[in-house]
Amino acid sequence: MTDQFDYFVVFAEMRTGSNFLETNLNAFQDIECHGEAFNPAFIGYPQATDILGVSQAEREANPKKLIRTIRDKSNGLGGFRYFHDHDPRVLDIVLDDPRCAKVVLTRNPVDSYVSWKIATATGQWKLTNVKQRKDSKIVFDADEFQAHVAALQDFQITLMNRLQAAGQTAFYVAYEDLQSVEVMNGLARYLGSSHPLEALDKTLKRQNPSTLEEKVANFDDLTGALAKLDRFNLTRTPNFEPRRGAAVPGYVACAESPLMFLPIRGGPDEEIREWMAALDGVHTDALLSGFNQKSLRKWKAARPGHRSFAVLRHPLARAHAAFCRRILVPGPECFPLIRKQLVRFHNMKVPDSFPDADYDRIAHRAAFASYLHFARANLNGQTGARTDAAWATQAAILQGYAEFALPDMILREEELAAFLPAITMQIGRDTDHDLSRPADDQPFTLADIYDDELEQMAREAWPRDYVMFGFGDWQPLP
Repeated sequence: MTDQFDYFVVFAEMRTGSNFLETNLNAFQDIECHGEAFNPAFIGYPQATDILGVSQAEREANPKKLIRTIRDKSNGLGGFRYFHDHDPRVLDIVLDDPRCAKVVLTRNPVDSYVSWKIATATGQWKLTNVKQRKDSKIVFDADEFQAHVAALQDFQITLMNRLQAAGQTAFYVAYEDLQSVEVMNGLARYLGSSHPLEALDKTLKRQNPSTLEEKVANFDDLTGALAKLDRFNLTRTPNFEPRRGAAVPGYVACAESPLMFLPIRGGPDEEIREWMAALDGVHTDALLSGFNQKSLRKWKAARPGHRSFAVLRHPLARAHAAFCRRILVPGPECFPLIRKQLVRFHNMKVPDSFPDADYDRIAHRAAFASYLHFARANLNGQTGARTDAAWATQAAILQGYAEFALPDMILREEELAAFLPAITMQIGRDTDHDLSRPADDQPFTLADIYDDELEQMAREAWPRDYVMFGFGDWQPLP
């Protein structure tokens, strides 16, 4: 064996041929695979009580102990099979360890689904004697199959992205490759073995060699469901926007009430803070912020029944607010470097300072249109400027929050008057507090310049928000 790896993991799923792969890996004198070592229902194999002396109870208490044991006490290079629903604690351990060799076994998801349905119906999960083979036709369930495919794809994408980020690679094996002694020997060389096989172990037999049409009772339903699948994800909304973190320091909590606000930049931030302060009869300076994850957990733990919320704003209204505050008018909240880029490279024509008598509604609309062009390019990774939270998609910001904790409620700006009283009732506070209307954007409001072309430009810049949250055309607040 070489010293490139200390142990290995085979990433596979049910009915992908992982039993056959393991049988042949164990045929190498210097490789030892220990089954589904981290299956929640058993340890290694259904009838086993331990792996190399480590019991299932010990594994549950400390999965690292079993990994170390497989690494140190196996007969040669030790490893195990891991499915997407196995102990999730193990995934980070192995993916973050470059000394762990990764093998990824895949199979056509239609074949694996049908095989799983047959095995479930017959109770036969392995076959060593063809005379004992059990057979059954299955009924294809389109919803069940789609869930099956989604789980497989999500896990494969996770593996790929994590390995890419770590600068690691895996040895990929398809179900059809399992019958090739050359591929099996190549895998063994990757793992460091110097003892090739002359032939494969044929103890395990293929259980369902017939065609899909012979195995599926409602075969027409299967073909119809497959025809509806977007195999190449042709209808996806392209997303080149950088991922955002949880941004915990930006969370805002009431001074006394058990209520927390997760701000989305460009929304009604100041108005919400004033309303939260009014709940406790304090100034906005008394609101709590600057949390880290530890202090936020303590805040939550000390306030049973706490609630949290975020507020969505229509993408076009949010874009106009960000444009006026962060780009157009020079001042402490303006981003001067990005403003300069817009002037130089995105044909935005604005005066150097305000007020300016020559800057009228027509000029404002043209400058805002330039900003919308920039925002679209920026979110598609086509500019050198950072993607600021002021114009990042609201979907991306909420996804970032989800890394730590999702808000209890996601409200819409136009519905705040109806839903904020419900929140205050939930936390046992007086509901007689009105939310002030947002101040008008300066020097012109969105209503002053709104038209269908601007709406379409916003849809092209923030398609995720329009689609995910169901936004229609912008309308002034009631």
